[in-house]
Amino acid sequence: METTTYDYDYDNYSDDPATLVAPCNRDVDNYVGAQLSVLYYFMFLFSLFGNGLVLTIIYRFEKMTTVTNILLLNLVMSSLIFMSSLPFLGVYMQLSNWIFGKVMCKIVGTVYYLGFYSSVLFLTLLTFDRHLAVVYSLSTSRIRNQSYAFVSCFVVWLISSLACIKPIILHTTFSNYINNNTYCQEYPGDYPSIDVSQLRISGFYLQLLLFFLFPLTIIVYSYIRIAITVISSKLVTRFKTVKLVFIIVLLFFICWTPFNIVLLIHNGSANCEQAQRRSYALHITRNFAYIYFCISPIFYTFVGKKFQTYFQQLIMKHFPQLKKYFRSSQYSQTNTSTKSTPY
Repeated sequence: METTTYDYDYDNYSDDPATLVAPCNRDVDNYVGAQLSVLYYFMFLFSLFGNGLVLTIIYRFEKMTTVTNILLLNLVMSSLIFMSSLPFLGVYMQLSNWIFGKVMCKIVGTVYYLGFYSSVLFLTLLTFDRHLAVVYSLSTSRIRNQSYAFVSCFVVWLISSLACIKPIILHTTFSNYINNNTYCQEYPGDYPSIDVSQLRISGFYLQLLLFFLFPLTIIVYSYIRIAITVISSKLVTRFKTVKLVFIIVLLFFICWTPFNIVLLIHNGSANCEQAQRRSYALHITRNFAYIYFCISPIFYTFVGKKFQTYFQQLIMKHFPQLKKYFRSSQYSQTNTSTKSTPY
């Protein structure tokens, strides 16, 4: 994951304007980032609607006593926490100037990373728990209880909060004496009594290992085991389930891998041209990673037949004229299922 929110070039920053060296001109790639940041508002609204719908269905039809619902609720909360920072970041990227003050800079930066880290871990935890439920359904039935769910959620929030220490320390506002703009990101200079360089390096590898490689390994392993179990169980709907598993893993790869590859290619000093190329790539791949945050809680929820039924009941209650359509759709699905031959 990205160690700084934005990619403005302040390697030559100095508190003394007399010794300030002219920075690399990043107007073009920052302009591209500003245009793409318009998507942040749509992501925020879509996430607000989608996650709100998930919360409504859980509140109306489900009980908060099952492990899946507890984990899903925390995933929705972490996704909403992360998405709440995007409107502020969208304004920031479009203006290339932070207008919300130093306190809000700290708050938005902390919310951004807390939501980012916790969403990754809750996605991983939810996937691993689904793997336990499918592959070891009987042997783990006693372990998968409310205590297990609450302890797991507490550990995720604790790890995510500890991982935010670096951005909390380094994330602040500072001014550029050349264009008189105020920026809100990791301070490019040094702090007294803090090894900033070592802190940045350790933060980068923490994000790479704990919030990308580890989740990727767990998710791929879990879904491979789920696919093997479903195929070997000879269920009628096995092919649809395996196809769904493949789509989930593929989405994770598409949305997350390019972003982390770009970060891994270069993490340190670079000349102006290299920094510009990297910035273009980050602007594009970052948006793919954010899209996964938008769709993941909804995707994990509505793949289940039970939640699809709840959604239809909710729609029919508020739009009675659609009852005929949903009933005909249910009849068609039932008829198709009846004609299917077992394998």
